Amino acid sequence: MSLQSVLDTIDQSLPEATDRLLELLRIPSISTDPAFKADCDRAADWLVKDLEEIGFTAAKRATPGHPMVVAHSGTTGPHILFYGHYDVQPVDPLNLWDRDPFDPQVQDTAKGKVIRGRGSADDKGQLMTFIEACRSWKTVHGALPGRITIFLEGEEESGSPSLIPFMRENADELRADIALICDTGMFDPKTPAIVTMLRGLAKCEITVHAANKDLHSGMFGGPAINPIRVLAKILGNLHDDQGRVTIPGFYDDVEELPDAVRQQWQNLAFDHAGFLGEVGLSVPAGEQDRTPLEMIWSRPTAEINGIWGGYTGAGFKTVLPAEAHAKISFRLVSKMDHEKISASFQQWFTAQLPADCTVEFKDVNGSPASTMSIDDPAFEKARRALSEEWGTEAAYVGSGGSIPIAGYFKDILGMDAMLIGFGRDDDQMHSPNEKYDMESFHKGIRSWARVLEKLM
Repeated sequence: MSLQSVLDTIDQSLPEATDRLLELLRIPSISTDPAFKADCDRAADWLVKDLEEIGFTAAKRATPGHPMVVAHSGTTGPHILFYGHYDVQPVDPLNLWDRDPFDPQVQDTAKGKVIRGRGSADDKGQLMTFIEACRSWKTVHGALPGRITIFLEGEEESGSPSLIPFMRENADELRADIALICDTGMFDPKTPAIVTMLRGLAKCEITVHAANKDLHSGMFGGPAINPIRVLAKILGNLHDDQGRVTIPGFYDDVEELPDAVRQQWQNLAFDHAGFLGEVGLSVPAGEQDRTPLEMIWSRPTAEINGIWGGYTGAGFKTVLPAEAHAKISFRLVSKMDHEKISASFQQWFTAQLPADCTVEFKDVNGSPASTMSIDDPAFEKARRALSEEWGTEAAYVGSGGSIPIAGYFKDILGMDAMLIGFGRDDDQMHSPNEKYDMESFHKGIRSWARVLEKLM
């Protein structure tokens, strides 16, 4: 198959591809707001029609919420599943937008041309890079390569309530050799990346109870235990002086990085000082024997996300509160189990309570980390394809956040996922004036064409 002919077609048809993306961006498919339900349906219909035009058998599939779009092409050869989402975030605050968020346009900026509009980077622009690669492949070769299933969700920005039931009910139809997810970004504007590690999450809210009512500190201060003092002391013990979490067994299921991956990360020359300097900080505060990049991508954390109690209004009220509260979250890696970590934390916390205090744990939940094995030859094929397109060695990277869909593919469908995206740190996803660089859109399409050629 002639890859160069496909790449040439992508270059020549970029204006038409951009027009199609702008048309999709004009549909205000905000999934979390019921007022836009019809628009979410309209976006799904638009995608079904577009996929049918390039040879897919496509359908809008009903769910209790917004519909899924499922499309298939081919019956033989390697089978890949591509995932994206067509829903977008709300646009508030509208007054901070420079133009109507659903009247997208291509703009010239100091850094080059960008596509400006809600959903341009998250995730309509990203998903259309794959669809446009398929379109150019079909134009050149008359058919799409191998077996391709496209799976597009309409509720990603509102918690994906229909996703797991739909995947379980349609597991045989969706299962493939590997999944491709385009909802991530580049390491930097010139370095493409494949995310192979996603941190999981465990979280809870704590309430420490002491006296049966708030107390006057002049009358009870001293003999009466103060639950804020108790809470602050225990949470102050959560880390040692080296930044390590002190909960017994916390690191038991944390695996070390493979040497090859660690070397890749070192070669990325991550600007640790600049990373912290942008937010007014200077000294890494985590595990002192780890680099900041390791801390973000491959190490677990324990964080106090909020703490409150007593009187916090204007002026002063000398009170000993009856309760003190905190919200705690843990980022998990490797094989860490969120239920095990939550149980260990509760046991550790409760063991440190003094007399006359009790503790209540609420909203205890979480999700596991995801680690994709790069031993699958598909990963190295895709990495070579990206490197060839961008002229810079693509890297296997981690993600500090959590992307549950990758774990669902593993747990429900039994397959690994490659997370390849072309977003940039300044795309302002979820914020006013969201944009997607034209270079990301153009070279993203070319990248997927190269990946398809390698995988098929």
